[in-house]
Amino acid sequence: IEGPTLSDLVQVNKPLPTKMVVEIGIQLVKALGYAHGKGIVHRDVKPGNIMLIKDTTTNKVADFGICRIDSGSTETGQFLGTPNYMSPEQVLGEKVDSRSDLFAVGVVLYQLLTGHLPFEGETMISVAYKITKTEPPSLDKVRPDLPLALRRIVERSLKKQPEKRFQTGDEFANALIGVA
Repeated sequence: IEGPTLSDLVQVNKPLPTKMVVEIGIQLVKALGYAHGKGIVHRDVKPGNIMLIKDTTTNKVADFGICRIDSGSTETGQFLGTPNYMSPEQVLGEKVDSRSDLFAVGVVLYQLLTGHLPFEGETMISVAYKITKTEPPSLDKVRPDLPLALRRIVERSLKKQPEKRFQTGDEFANALIGVA
C-alpha cells in the first residue's frame, strides 16, 4: 500500500482534524467488524498497523501477525500486543475477543483526537496499571471543543468491562456515522 501509517501522522500535542478522525474510525471499525465476523481477532490494533492510501483517509488494517483465528474467545494467559493499546482483559491475560480490538480502536481515536495516549507511563507495569485501574484524562477537559457524541463514543470504547463497550464493529461504526 502506498501511503503513510497513522503513526506517521500522529504528533504529540497535535490532534488530527475531527472529521478526518471520524472517517478513519468508521473505516477501521468496519474492517475489524468484517474480520471479527470471520472469527479473526487482530490483538495488535495501533497506528503503526493502520495504513492510509496515499492522499486519502481510506485506511487498511495491516499486520495480522499475532491475530487469533477462532470462533469464540482467545485463550488466556497470553500477553501479546503493544501495551499502550491493550485492553484491560488483554493486560491481565484473560480471555480476549473482538471487543478487545474495539478497545484498542478507542485508544487510537483518543490519541488522534488529543495528540496523547489515554494511558501513559514510564514503564510497561505503570501503563498496565493505568489501563486496568484508572480512567483516561477526560475528553471534556482535554478537548471540550469535540462534539459531545464523539466524546461519549470514545469514552464508551475505553470502558474497563467488555460488556460496557461497543459489542461489534458495526455498532461502533453506526455510532461514529451519527457524528460524521
